[in-house]
Amino acid sequence: MIIGFDASRAQLPERAGPENYTYNLLRELLKIDRWNRYRLYCNNLLDFELPTANYELRIISWPRLWTQGGLALECLKNPPDILFVPAHTIPIIRRPDLKTVVTIHDVGFQKYLKTYQRWWGRLYEGRVSNYAARAATHVIAVSESTKKDLIEKLGVKPDKITVIYEGVDHRKFKVQSAKFKIDHVKRGYDIGGEYLLFVGTIQPRKNLVRLIEAFKKTRSPQISLIVVGKKGWLSDEIYNAPKKFGMEDRVKFLGYVPTDDIVSLMNGALAFVFPSLYEGFGLPVLEAMACGCPVVTSSISSLPEVVGDAGILVDPYDVEDIARGISVILELDEAQRRNLVDAGLERARKFTWEETAKQTIKVLVPEDMFNSRS
Repeated sequence: MIIGFDASRAQLPERAGPENYTYNLLRELLKIDRWNRYRLYCNNLLDFELPTANYELRIISWPRLWTQGGLALECLKNPPDILFVPAHTIPIIRRPDLKTVVTIHDVGFQKYLKTYQRWWGRLYEGRVSNYAARAATHVIAVSESTKKDLIEKLGVKPDKITVIYEGVDHRKFKVQSAKFKIDHVKRGYDIGGEYLLFVGTIQPRKNLVRLIEAFKKTRSPQISLIVVGKKGWLSDEIYNAPKKFGMEDRVKFLGYVPTDDIVSLMNGALAFVFPSLYEGFGLPVLEAMACGCPVVTSSISSLPEVVGDAGILVDPYDVEDIARGISVILELDEAQRRNLVDAGLERARKFTWEETAKQTIKVLVPEDMFNSRS
């Protein structure tokens, strides 16, 4: 059968959550599925290699509303057997018999609508995601937490949703034994001494203002807080927070950082601090644990589900509790730290893109066909 795959997000040069999901899942699907043909819908030629030739490219040049215009038209003219969109939206205009599967990563457009600064961003993101969740033949949720939100907030029927966890790219996110590489990256970003690390888009729901205030309360003057991530909407308060709390010399914003450098920064950090207010999955905490970095993260949304008992959980709305969690990490002796690191490594090993792809194929391909060919 022909599986249509919206690969447009995999082409973005600076990949965040849904883009990394699209890229890694696509590679693993092509690697393990030799029976189905993949039709990849893209804006332009791929700038990366794929593991097999079991695909065909359909380049769709369309200036605006690419999914609702270009992709919709292509699927009307040349429909695949099933269309898979790995992030939030499906064409509204499509053949009635076209089966569609969409991955919903979170319902932040419901919980944090105000973080979409432009009115059209609020309108588009909310409308298309709501529509996709209700109208798709089947929905993949990346966590039980997201599934619960889809049921309670969007009214999606439970039997229409399959939970499939994301994976960690263990080829990249791993323990680095070469200390000189970590030191080289630190020098490149002018990081001296020990530090805590945050990685994520700079936006309100990442809870960075409370994190910076909590960091001050730990009273660790020799330690820095390194913040990695692209600037998001409504971020001015976050960038002003170090000055507000008198921490200008201890909080450093690096902006976008390539993955290889993030791996080195995770390997060198005292802890990965991620007190987010809401995550559909929360992949950065697993990536940090795969690098042998202890994690402090939130006790709400999907994060406890992902971290299990391999990290320190805190109330993200309570500055004192965030400070407590950080202090716990900083006060561990060598044996306690080693135990927490080992627990994180073991937890991260349970999440692989290969397993994500295997579970995804079972949703895309009828079960009898999958079983007969597996």
